[in-house]
Amino acid sequence: MDKLKMQTHNIVDENIKKIAELFPNCLTERLDENGKPEVSIDFDQLRQELSKDIVEGPEERYQFTWPDKRNAIRLANAPTTDTLRPCREESVDFDNTQNLYIEGDNLEVLKLLRENYLGKVKMIYIDPPYNTGNDFVYNDDFAQTAGDYVHNSGQEDEEGNRLVANTESNGRFHTDWLNMIYPRLKVAKELLSEDGAVFISIDDIELDNLRKIGDEIFGSKNFLATLTRRTKVGGGSAAKHFAIENDFILVYAKKEEVLGPLFAPFDEKYAKRYAYEDEKGRYFWDTMERSCTATIPYKIQAPDGTMLDGKWFRSEERFKKDLEEGEVRFLKKNDGFWSVQFKQRMAEGKKIRSILGENEFKSTPQDFQDIGLNNNIFSFPKPVFLLRYLVQSMVKNDEIVLDFFSGSATTAHAVMRLNSEDGGTRKYIMVQIPEKTREKSEAWEVGFDNICEIGKERIRYAGKSIISNLRIYAKGMQAGLEQMIKDSFNESTQLSIMDQSNEISKDDIHKQILEKKERLEKLNQRIESLDFGFRVLKLDSSNMQDVYYSPEQFNENLLFEDNIKHDRTDEDLLFQAMIELGIELSAKIEQREIAGKTVWSVADNYLMACFDKDVNETAITEIARQKPYYFVMRDSSLATDNVADNFEQIWEEYSKETVRKIL
Repeated sequence: MDKLKMQTHNIVDENIKKIAELFPNCLTERLDENGKPEVSIDFDQLRQELSKDIVEGPEERYQFTWPDKRNAIRLANAPTTDTLRPCREESVDFDNTQNLYIEGDNLEVLKLLRENYLGKVKMIYIDPPYNTGNDFVYNDDFAQTAGDYVHNSGQEDEEGNRLVANTESNGRFHTDWLNMIYPRLKVAKELLSEDGAVFISIDDIELDNLRKIGDEIFGSKNFLATLTRRTKVGGGSAAKHFAIENDFILVYAKKEEVLGPLFAPFDEKYAKRYAYEDEKGRYFWDTMERSCTATIPYKIQAPDGTMLDGKWFRSEERFKKDLEEGEVRFLKKNDGFWSVQFKQRMAEGKKIRSILGENEFKSTPQDFQDIGLNNNIFSFPKPVFLLRYLVQSMVKNDEIVLDFFSGSATTAHAVMRLNSEDGGTRKYIMVQIPEKTREKSEAWEVGFDNICEIGKERIRYAGKSIISNLRIYAKGMQAGLEQMIKDSFNESTQLSIMDQSNEISKDDIHKQILEKKERLEKLNQRIESLDFGFRVLKLDSSNMQDVYYSPEQFNENLLFEDNIKHDRTDEDLLFQAMIELGIELSAKIEQREIAGKTVWSVADNYLMACFDKDVNETAITEIARQKPYYFVMRDSSLATDNVADNFEQIWEEYSKETVRKIL
């Protein structure tokens, strides 16, 4: 059996392999930091391979750089041994949900997600801390090795958060912010699907620098737009020159050429016109008769043979096609004349405008009050309407939305609301460092210890509020349907309804009843299928002792000690194995008992694991009969030497294709 590495892949090594395939003559060797030889790239030779001219010495070229940029790149590439530990007690519907809420430094978390979600995220939205001259808690120490957290004097606050007093007088005012954002965006790009995109909220202080970073990481040809969002109206009496009422959202595609059109949703007032729905979607009955210059004259035959002269909204060819497909109806009015109507279908949406100026886009805490939380527990949250607007333009069906500066979890709230409206099964991944709330703040006063606690509570409240509103709406629909059915059997009520609109017939009333029934059934199905849960995972150091990674540095006595940390559970080990094996962290997990031993099954036996001691041949045989793709166990789990001797033979007999791993 192979041994699990229990750390992320080394991206640099993988990049070297790719270069070696193209330019094998650019490979060389050098001594690493421990004096051992390692494969490296001859960059002078590589530059020559990429130039038709002779390359001598450094060339002057256009570039965007700042102090520590090389280290920022190195930090993005460096592997990590950290892991994510599940926290069932803080989760909602842990066993069934497809959503993730991850606590921890987002750079390390992104590296771990890279193992499982490479190319799987459709949309990333982030609202990183604006470089306003205040403290911020993201400061990566480039002097230490990757994965080694900062404990240097002056770089932590009293709660252990990494802290930088990034005042405007600081000579590294822009540098510190760039060093924070660059490696995170670099890793995040790898998570995007080929037709994915990233949306980044920012103010004008770092807008120019962020655009340069975005062009470098994503490519200038993949830049889509700078959206300008109106954040407020009025005020500004204390402003020195201008009252700033806007911020920005930069948008980059992973690959612009494969990204489809982005449509904004219609507002509710407009959408209400489309009162009917069938298998093709929502529509309303519109009249074919028009008097504008764009209409076309031709004759239409009514059901009774009458030839109708008119100027019609659609061409004759299109009319015939619609008539054949059931998209047209004829209604005889009280005056004896026929009305010709067609199904005006709701379009997919309207193109997003670069100016987001409506009131709904402004910063407001009202979204908290609407779900029963204190408005003032989080400063300047992004409005749910904004995120819903952006997500609907990009993300369909069961695709994934990632926000690695989650804050108060507006993005999760927006995804849940959107799913509740259109029956989608979009999934979210929220990532947030557990930054402490300020003492004496309203959040602190009501018991929120850190921002993560606010985010998780908001998701809980939002889920309850959305499902409650949906059930009230369904109850109203049910009552309306029952009344409509009752009225349909009452002839005088029928006549009254028909008198109100001479375009409604008995058949139309019954058709409306059937359509309303269908809509109610779909709504009830949607309510049952909605996912308002989330699986909480927390970033921590590896589950393995140091001896696991470098046994040569320990004496023989220590080598025989347990290589797993004493405070770690079997489920902790399972999740670190899932990370390394590239299994989605939202995958379904089941716990079974086989031959008296606890066995974990992930994604319907795609991975099976057993971390118990004294595992005998009966247990191994029963597990092998399940034919998992992966099997993982501890190296000390087998009961006897005899079981160890027969281990490979058992797997060869029952499931030789299974990949076996130990830790």
